[in-house]
Amino acid sequence: MAYDFLVPVEDKVLAHCELLPPQALGRHIHAHTTKDGLPVLALASLAILGVKESRNAFEKKPDKLDTSGIRLQLYKLMMGNWNSNIIDMGDIEEGESVEDTYFVVKEIVAGLLEEDIVPVIIGATQDITYPAYRAFDGIVDMINLVAIDSRFDFGIDDELISSHSYMSKIITDKPNNLFNFSNIGYQSYFNAQEELDLMERLFFDAYRLGDVAADIALAEPVLRNAHLVSLDLRAVRASEVGLPNSFSPNGFTGREICAIARYAGLSDKARVFGIYEMENGNQSSQLIAQVIWYFIEGFNFRISESPLTHKDDFTKYTVPTENEQLVYYKSHFTDRWWVEVPSVLTSHTKPGLPALLPCTEKDYLDACDQNIPDRWFKAYKKGFN
Repeated sequence: MAYDFLVPVEDKVLAHCELLPPQALGRHIHAHTTKDGLPVLALASLAILGVKESRNAFEKKPDKLDTSGIRLQLYKLMMGNWNSNIIDMGDIEEGESVEDTYFVVKEIVAGLLEEDIVPVIIGATQDITYPAYRAFDGIVDMINLVAIDSRFDFGIDDELISSHSYMSKIITDKPNNLFNFSNIGYQSYFNAQEELDLMERLFFDAYRLGDVAADIALAEPVLRNAHLVSLDLRAVRASEVGLPNSFSPNGFTGREICAIARYAGLSDKARVFGIYEMENGNQSSQLIAQVIWYFIEGFNFRISESPLTHKDDFTKYTVPTENEQLVYYKSHFTDRWWVEVPSVLTSHTKPGLPALLPCTEKDYLDACDQNIPDRWFKAYKKGFN
């Protein structure tokens, strides 16, 4: 059983927990311990999982990832007004080969998905996104993957999988279950024009750092349809992480990345949330802990709603345009917006019914001015390809 490969949470973290006030998160997390073994999965809704594999790092890591340092910072944060049951499964150490580690990650994540538990992965390198994606095989037919990243990570054609090329592996590997890929926060000078062209050809979505930073709410509808969310901490600026030598001076602020993490938690489709490419340091550990806190916060305020099944809870708006008649819906409860895309048939829609693309009120207002959003066109074209 893959769970046998999990290493318990370190005793120093558990000892620190005993000193925490009763309102602290660590006093409410059921941890994998040497004494008691794995916590019971039956009642859990979230699972923390460390993955120390780093041999496929694009730039070799000087040290092993200190997951205990991150846990120490996470455990001492205060609980929100939450009702979810959180477990900490401990860590997956490096296997005999990288493929062995991938296999264990895939099996454990798949097991959690089958139990309807959302894993929060703390991974050394972003190539761990690949086995997390493969864990959906046989569970979810088509996957929407969202990466918060300064790069697209397509790599070079003949390059073996690494933290800078895992997306090429996901796109080409069989079975191909990827329906859509969205990038939030790319920085143009880190991406070759060929990668931008590939994003266009495959009708994938990409949002520049400047655009998202100017209006962080742009990230919400993108994340609302995500099954798998992969956060590369290098999307955050160096000053926020406290690691000026290995991170870029440009990127999201700590506040922005926490807001994005909360949007990911709010998405009732998000089944896996991974944070990768961090390096050891007190400030970076604090930021990662706060990002996880905000994901848990969003998770606890999820609302499952659909204009196709709860029509009375939505206002319907029909917008005639030159070529199409667009149908928008606004929720009475959350003020969130959706737009119909007639051509897209996914595993979440019955044959003959339109797919629903999450959007913003601005998209609706733009459509009223005869400006149809690019995301709608891409989704529409994808349905015919």
